[in-house]
Amino acid sequence: MILAAGRGERMRPLTDRTPKPLLEAGGKPLIVWHLERLRAAGFEEIVINHAHLGHLIEQALGDGGRFGLHLRYSPEARALETAGGIANALPLLGPGPFAVINADIHCDYALARLHAAGAALEPAGRLAHLVLVPNPPQHPAGDFRLDGGRVRARGEPRLTFSGIGVYHPELFAAIARGERAPLAPLLRAAMARDQVGGERHDGLWTDVGTPRRLEELNALLGSPGPSSSRRA
Repeated sequence: MILAAGRGERMRPLTDRTPKPLLEAGGKPLIVWHLERLRAAGFEEIVINHAHLGHLIEQALGDGGRFGLHLRYSPEARALETAGGIANALPLLGPGPFAVINADIHCDYALARLHAAGAALEPAGRLAHLVLVPNPPQHPAGDFRLDGGRVRARGEPRLTFSGIGVYHPELFAAIARGERAPLAPLLRAAMARDQVGGERHDGLWTDVGTPRRLEELNALLGSPGPSSSRRA
């Protein structure tokens, strides 16, 4: 699943007419980077949720055939936050573990690793596997602590959640479809039960949360800069 329902307030005015996942970096939409890398990693079926200007995402990506993927969409009348959006899409995701990635990040993490992480959840008695990264300047306090393959809500040193994870549907069992719900409280509760594993990624990772960070990513990827006419 790719989470693409955010309004992108900090990206305005770029997101006034273009949904954030369609803003471009390095010559292609942010979400297209994910689609191409997911296909290369062996994923074939992708669910994308959307809210703000979501019809433009469907128009741009279609059924996914040109990427070698089968895309399905989970529209939201209003953004349901991360856990609410995932819970709303569960009928499309099936009964087993599934990978989730935020549309508004750029990362060189080896997504093929998520297959093994998903297969290991149930045998390990876990509900989630998180990819954590070193804390970026805009989030110096981090989110969680990685402790020998387990993720803890407290303790030092702390790392930042990358927006890439694998989840078991059971994690979202208490959330009704259409209900707004954040992800962090669910994860912290699962961490208290020792049901969250994780790993650290030290490669490229960017939270493309502001126009300046989009410009920096464009420079990194060798693009002259964002164009107001096309975005991903």
